[in-house]
Amino acid sequence: MTTWPIYGEITGPIVMIGFGSIGRGTLPLIERHFTFDKSRLVVIDPSDADRELVDERGYAFVHQAVTKENYRTLLTPFLTRGGGRPFIVNLSVDTSSLDLMKFARELGALYIDTVVEPWLGFYFDKSAGPEARSNYALRETVRAEARAHPGGPTAVSCCGANPGMVSWFVKAALLDIARDTGVKVDKPTTREGWAKLMQSLGVKGVHIAERDTQRSKNPKPMNVFVNTWSVEGFVSEGLQPAELGWGTAETWMPDNGRTHATGCKAAIYLLQPGANTRVRTWCPTPGAQYGFLVTHNESISIADYFTVGDKEKPAFRPTCHYAYHPANDAVLSLHEMFGAAGAKQPVNHILDEHEIVDGIDELGVLLYGHAKNAYWYGSQLSIEETRVLAPDQNATGLQVSSAVLAGMVWALENPEAGIVEADEMDHERCLEVQTPYLGPVCGYYTDWTPLKDRPGLFPEDIDTANPWSFRNVLVR
Repeated sequence: MTTWPIYGEITGPIVMIGFGSIGRGTLPLIERHFTFDKSRLVVIDPSDADRELVDERGYAFVHQAVTKENYRTLLTPFLTRGGGRPFIVNLSVDTSSLDLMKFARELGALYIDTVVEPWLGFYFDKSAGPEARSNYALRETVRAEARAHPGGPTAVSCCGANPGMVSWFVKAALLDIARDTGVKVDKPTTREGWAKLMQSLGVKGVHIAERDTQRSKNPKPMNVFVNTWSVEGFVSEGLQPAELGWGTAETWMPDNGRTHATGCKAAIYLLQPGANTRVRTWCPTPGAQYGFLVTHNESISIADYFTVGDKEKPAFRPTCHYAYHPANDAVLSLHEMFGAAGAKQPVNHILDEHEIVDGIDELGVLLYGHAKNAYWYGSQLSIEETRVLAPDQNATGLQVSSAVLAGMVWALENPEAGIVEADEMDHERCLEVQTPYLGPVCGYYTDWTPLKDRPGLFPEDIDTANPWSFRNVLVR
């Protein structure tokens, strides 16, 4: 595109918290698609490694960490300068999403983040049990706040590629499956309508199925954790318990699986880290593949959103989980880290657009169990396309930053929606904004199931009557 649309005006200050790989990619999109007072945009980050990207644009940069002790005194002067409605864009780690969104709403500011993030120390607190360190527990704090204080200034929770964009893909995929199986349906307008549509189509569950094939020109060195997005974010979530939305079609649970006594009851967790838990899945380019069952908010929110009936004994609920095959260098980094008793390498390195030689990030949703077996729908964005579309990011980053853009547009257009998740937003409007940045967005049917492509050289504890059972998906 030579002329990019302006989606609206941000009338107050813009405060971007965090300037890692996603912040670097999001800032150019904000410049491209919104009008705003450039003298009132500020970037805050404890690292100044990339501040030249802020300085060259003429924006303010604050080299400081946002902490539990200082966030009110640090942020208030920036958010109250010059009138208008402020916008907090929280793309950081180790900052409490809940406290920041509550603070934003007190000031009448709009707010967006890509994850329910806690204050520093939460993920590695050995005094807290696995359940307390789960994404389920973090999400419940935000949902409780949404119920206690409905409406008011919009705060968009968990709106990146995943969680975020993939929830919009699920709705688009459901409408495709309905069309392709001859089911005439009007687009649902309520959560209950969407849940009943998924149930009526026979969908048993959803994999967030991703394969990142981006390669560096340089081999990964020892003692360096290499990734295509935030190393800190990936390690934190990877060391949390493996979590998944737990569907009504499941008849077996791993011995180390645990349920939750309170909350939405839509998920379980395993007593092992997600980045050391493998599952079988399918993506269009590689076909059958292994992925890591890393915990993500969408694994819980999708299962919760598409529940039919009472949460205690639902008539229907899909199983839902991440099945992530990161870039090969990240796989090697995980192997090295877990081999060293979980001690992360001393050096972090994020592959930027200049050192990646080729590859795509194939990120979509695999809806399975219906009349056509399984349907993958998603983005197949290459590094070559990314370089043309936007600066300062790789394919993985652009899928996230463009979802942040879409969430910001939705918030501006729906400024009094309260605290919302991506599942609750208008998927068509959000994808309308985001799709120009996603490369090919395609759907693929497959006859693959987790019972296929198994070597068959040893006895296995599998469920042949229910091909998509988690018993068959989990690599044991």
